[in-house]
Amino acid sequence: MKIRFLVVLAFAAIVFTGNAQTVFQDEVKVLLQKPEYRNATVGIVIADAKTGERLFELNPDQLMIPASTLKIVTTATALEMLGADYRFETKTGFTGAIDETGTLHGDLVIVSGGDPTLGSAWFNTSKCKNWFLKDWVEQIIHSGIKEIKGNVVLDGSLYHIEEVPPTWVWGDIGNYYGANASAFTVYDNLFTITFRSGKAGEKTEIIQLEPNLSDLKIDNRVLSSEINSDQAYVFGSPMDNNRIIRGTIPKEKKAFSIKASIPNSAALLGVELLSVLKAEGIKIGGTVVQDSVENVKIIHVHQSPTLTEIVKTVNHESVNLFAEHLLLQLSAEKTGVGSREKSIELVQQFWNEKGFNVSSLFMEDGSGLSHFNAISPAFITSVLVDMKSSKNSVSFVESLPNAGEGTLSSFSTQKFPGNTLSVKSGSMTRVRCYAGYLKTSSGKEIAFSIMFNHFSGSQSKLRAGIENLLSTL
Repeated sequence: MKIRFLVVLAFAAIVFTGNAQTVFQDEVKVLLQKPEYRNATVGIVIADAKTGERLFELNPDQLMIPASTLKIVTTATALEMLGADYRFETKTGFTGAIDETGTLHGDLVIVSGGDPTLGSAWFNTSKCKNWFLKDWVEQIIHSGIKEIKGNVVLDGSLYHIEEVPPTWVWGDIGNYYGANASAFTVYDNLFTITFRSGKAGEKTEIIQLEPNLSDLKIDNRVLSSEINSDQAYVFGSPMDNNRIIRGTIPKEKKAFSIKASIPNSAALLGVELLSVLKAEGIKIGGTVVQDSVENVKIIHVHQSPTLTEIVKTVNHESVNLFAEHLLLQLSAEKTGVGSREKSIELVQQFWNEKGFNVSSLFMEDGSGLSHFNAISPAFITSVLVDMKSSKNSVSFVESLPNAGEGTLSSFSTQKFPGNTLSVKSGSMTRVRCYAGYLKTSSGKEIAFSIMFNHFSGSQSKLRAGIENLLSTL
């Protein structure tokens, strides 16, 4: 591997102190000489966070799998195109008319705004899970409706119908991190499966589903194991009520829970809404249907947390589902229909108009879950530099976890106290990447992207190696 170290004298004494440049370069060489990284693809770019001046680069334009560091591009674009104060809106309304007895001669309609936070465990944690449904029904009652002669209609036409990005792998989409972004995402589009396990090697028993998905058929092949961690994987696709669960969970547990993606979140929302309506004494003549509706009389608008808050959750906790919603919302706002393909075009167009070389950006999704995503470390670093001077800089930078927080919890707070290090991490099989900002020992700030693809050895060992590299700066 050829390493090119760029020394710009004007910055050498400002950005790095003492012999930090030489130490960093030497540590990179030592790391890459280890057997597990000799055949790996490695890209590193370090730049002055204010000027963008390159201070170090190794394969800067190499296209690589970014994993969750792609969320940097998605969240930055969403903040720039939608605005930090943007909120998703879900509207409750009706068609027809309400007579003097409170009978609605028409349909009750819920119009999707693409909100990924309805009933989310990441927000409103002090409230009951379905608090938003109770709020909607309260507004329905306040409007004078006591009985609905028609149907409860869920209008999810805002999003183009696509189950999941076609390049997501089968082993991901049944699990919680592979949840599909739906026009009616609810409860983070995941459900909890609770098992009871026996002796090592024995079959497990499913004792609870939460929420209870009555139509779901589960083929449970999970065994009890000496391994004291969750090694169970759920297989199944959106809109399919069949699930196979394979793998192991720890032995002799009275209750051990895992999370999986909900097959049809809109259907679940309909069931939950119907239940709350009936509990409040509202009679319903029809059923729950999914359709596009025009000329809806709006009686209530539910707003999500701000985009700033959502982006912080995306980057702090690496929530794939939210990232996919942010991507879809770009074209939903621009064209009226949220489409993955169109949104990716808009991302490319946005950065191209800012002078970026978008031939270094290939997106298949917004979260980085697809192995088909490809981006250069130079592109990611340039986005980081650009966002430092953006009007949305504070929202973006503060969305990145510091050492000891979120997905950066394993990084030393002694080496990187406070907000010294603000980084988005990304990992999948044989992929580990970090990108963000670092305040050097001189107090100056650098933007960087460190990407490793196709390495052997453990993730934890490489994480420690990269942490050591950063500590030399």
